[in-house]
Amino acid sequence: MKALIGWIDERIPLTKTYNKHVGQYPTPKNFNFWYIFGFIAMVVLVNQILTGIWLTMNYNPSGDGAFASIEYIMRDVEYGWLLRYMHSTGASAFFVVIYLHMYRGLIYGSYQKPRELIWLFGMLIFLVLMAEAFMGYLLPWGQMSYWGAQVIISLFGAIPVIGDDLTLWIRGDYVISGATLNRFFALHVIALPLVLVLLVFLHIVALHEVGSNNPDGIEIKANKDENGWPKDGIPFHPYFTVKDLAAIVGFLFFFCWVMFFFPDGGGYFLEAPNFEAANPLKTPEHIAPVWYFTPFYAILRAVPDKLLGVVMMGLSIAVLFVLPWLDRCKVKSIRYRSTIHKLNIAQFVICFIILGILGALPSTPALTILAQVTSFGYFAYFVLLWIYSKNEKTKPVPERVTK
Repeated sequence: MKALIGWIDERIPLTKTYNKHVGQYPTPKNFNFWYIFGFIAMVVLVNQILTGIWLTMNYNPSGDGAFASIEYIMRDVEYGWLLRYMHSTGASAFFVVIYLHMYRGLIYGSYQKPRELIWLFGMLIFLVLMAEAFMGYLLPWGQMSYWGAQVIISLFGAIPVIGDDLTLWIRGDYVISGATLNRFFALHVIALPLVLVLLVFLHIVALHEVGSNNPDGIEIKANKDENGWPKDGIPFHPYFTVKDLAAIVGFLFFFCWVMFFFPDGGGYFLEAPNFEAANPLKTPEHIAPVWYFTPFYAILRAVPDKLLGVVMMGLSIAVLFVLPWLDRCKVKSIRYRSTIHKLNIAQFVICFIILGILGALPSTPALTILAQVTSFGYFAYFVLLWIYSKNEKTKPVPERVTK
């Protein structure tokens, strides 16, 4: 085995790469619960890719055969129901994990210098993941898939000058049809996964170049021993691989419970109208996107003007990209930030959750007002952060990491 590894090392840096990114990668010793979601996201990504490959073997990407092929997978393909539920549950699990991963970045300042590029790669992953989920949402060719795509694609028509041509280009037809389904299938199974895997690779490389953040927001590379090893760092393997494996086991218990006993998620993971074949002549009573899009959809509906609503929805995602430059405080971790910062993050999370609930409900005048208030709170987080962060009164940050 040593001879084989030596032969490989002469041709590619196998051992060097393993040591840099796993075996001898210095990890802060005070990692807590919030640092497990990046690894879980990797596991879910692998699940989505593998189950997606198996599903494509029996899927028919055409307007006439798509819905029937889903029924065939569920009823006649051996363990096809399991593969489909692993994939559909995995899609929701992916966004749960990603949102928690992003929340950890917010509270511990993981987007601040020198990790701005890590955050940008992460946001690009989030953006591609949203596109990937939207493309995949059309593939079952059910009622909600069809009409949900109809609503979302029609939003591009609000863009001045190029809106109509852009909408036609996205659909590939004058209406949502088999042509739309076929191109979405190609993007969902080939183009976007390739981009996603590349961005994940760059995200990890950038992370391991500057080092991981920690709950104290202290750069462990600043305190090294005589051998050049960070005094507050321990090797990623075996210490944190064991911890992450324990987290994966706990995650899989919950994942399997949902998959086997609650696969439709109460109508939020798999909507009831999607068990009916797409019918352009029959509109569902209430059209709403999947739950992980509903916060941004609620912001869209909160604005009376269609074009301005599309702009605000786009800004709600775009503003996350510039977060590293909006936070001008030198202290990273929420542990040592001011009370106003903690309250600002709390109101942001509350507004985001309320927007997610509102986006799944039918619009009423009262709910529209609530959506407008919470949309204001969402954007206020970024404005307030830029205002107070420069002269924020913070607690003293310790020189070494704490537990």
